[in-house]
Amino acid sequence: MNRRTFTISLLTLSLGVLTALSGCNNSAPAEKPGDSKAPEKTATATEKPQIALIMKSLANEFFLTMQKGAEAHQTKNADRYTLLSNGIKDEQDVSRQQQLVEQMIAQQVKAIVIAPADSKALIAVCKKAIDAGIVVINIDNKFDSAVLKDQNVTIPFVGPDNRKGAKLVGDALAKTLKAGDSVAILEGVPTAFNAVQRKAGFEDAMKAANIKIAASQSANWETNQANKVASALLTAHPDLKALLCAHDNMALGAVAALKAANKAGQITIVGFDNISAIQQLIKEGGVLATADQHADQLAVFGIEYALDILAKKGTPADKETPVDLVTKEKSK
Repeated sequence: MNRRTFTISLLTLSLGVLTALSGCNNSAPAEKPGDSKAPEKTATATEKPQIALIMKSLANEFFLTMQKGAEAHQTKNADRYTLLSNGIKDEQDVSRQQQLVEQMIAQQVKAIVIAPADSKALIAVCKKAIDAGIVVINIDNKFDSAVLKDQNVTIPFVGPDNRKGAKLVGDALAKTLKAGDSVAILEGVPTAFNAVQRKAGFEDAMKAANIKIAASQSANWETNQANKVASALLTAHPDLKALLCAHDNMALGAVAALKAANKAGQITIVGFDNISAIQQLIKEGGVLATADQHADQLAVFGIEYALDILAKKGTPADKETPVDLVTKEKSK
């Protein structure tokens, strides 16, 4: 071997050694005994369930109170679930509520807690949610049982007995009247189950006391509409002794109508829901009574039931929640 050949061979050998050393530096170090780590939990295993709360009009103090109660509950239970809360601008905006349910289906939430604007029209889209594997809980306004049966779907209702609550209010009113007196009812949205039940509860109480219901008209839960309806009723039935309002917002409209007609204090008003403005009027004597279905806890009852079903995979069933009479003597 001549000197030139020897030099080339030596360079080749040196390069090979450097390459080998470089390869060793880039390789992962050998795993030591006891260094092995347990596999990380999947996102599915650690993910908190996302629960959607879909309410009616957030312009209504009742539903704002409901939303605040739900948010306070989630804050205290942040390790258990996350919350998405939505509402509609108008009590009767059924199509918007349907869109909200569709959005929650697309977002693959684990549960939907809904206070439907309509007892029949929201069932189909809620069935779609159930078919997508989402737990659906009905609060506040109960779904129509005949439509549920027709669509072969079970959606548990968590909420008060509205008929019972309205009868409590009606009974309190009846004690201030005498047999044969005339009264009128301001109803809620006719397609809402809770509106129908409250009207029935008022009727039960008036029938038991032999008090005449001279008229019964819808004001669609709205204060302004109630003002107009009450004004017309006062004109058409000048002998009215009381107005039974299926919602406190409508009671506020009725109070305004009495003032405008210079009949404040002459005609008794009762409501339903126990919003703050009515609480003050009860203390002042402008409203006799209302029913408290505990708005701050109503959504919480539904959320807790949804979490229970998600955890236990049990068969859902209706759950009745409290409703209480509120008068000046029983006010908070």
